[in-house]
Amino acid sequence: MSVHRDDRRLTAPDILARKGGVPIAMLTSYHAHTARLADQHCDSILVGDSLGMVMHGLETTVPVTLDMMILQGLAVMRGSKRALVVVDMPFGSYEASKEQAFHAAARILKETGCGAIKLEGGVRMAETIRFLVERGIPVMGHVGLTPQSINTLGSFRAQGRDPADWAPIEADARAVAEAGAFSVVLEAIAEPLAAKITKDVPIPTIGIGASATCDGQVLVLEDMLGLSPRVPKFVKRYADLGPSIERAVAAYAEEVRSRTFPGPENVYPVKKAP
Repeated sequence: MSVHRDDRRLTAPDILARKGGVPIAMLTSYHAHTARLADQHCDSILVGDSLGMVMHGLETTVPVTLDMMILQGLAVMRGSKRALVVVDMPFGSYEASKEQAFHAAARILKETGCGAIKLEGGVRMAETIRFLVERGIPVMGHVGLTPQSINTLGSFRAQGRDPADWAPIEADARAVAEAGAFSVVLEAIAEPLAAKITKDVPIPTIGIGASATCDGQVLVLEDMLGLSPRVPKFVKRYADLGPSIERAVAAYAEEVRSRTFPGPENVYPVKKAP
């Protein structure tokens, strides 16, 4: 059952108001048809730069472009009606300066009609987040494991498993909140740290590989549907569609080759003379 009470599209302030309330359900989507399905049940849809890996077979999110994000963001907006649509800022579109970030974010909002953008980074991006928010752009933050930094991190590994490493991650989350972000994604963070951050910051935390005590959760749709061959530990598969799709494709190919498809029910006969 959907938690939505009317047909009005949710906004960033609506999500902010959910701090400490009913948990926020969020999924990724890159297509109009999957957005239509998610929209019936989720509070927010993330057009993630994970599309580079899920849709294009890239090894990381780094090669994703602004034009790619805008194209898929527009598709998701067409397919959804009520969920807040958040579009990722891709690597290279916001780090150089706060002015660069504003121009890229403005393009996303203007060309897709989405309700917010998301960018990675805590303390180092606080000034940029504040600059965007002051100019009317709702920002969702993202701290912990930041996939766009994979080339410096070295691997996709969980953060904060050693309590000695907690302080910088906590500082990142606080900086994002103080800069005016309406929520923050906590990715691949040790459960006690994620719970502590959720308690300490005044904005909703959206967990992905974090704590069940976060104010919400997000997963990549293809991961939770069983369409991705390899998934992180934090993913729960709610379906196993990959094998089902492969069986359907195999059956189709066999029927084509045996000329049993199309059958009489799938073709158009000539109209009978009156």
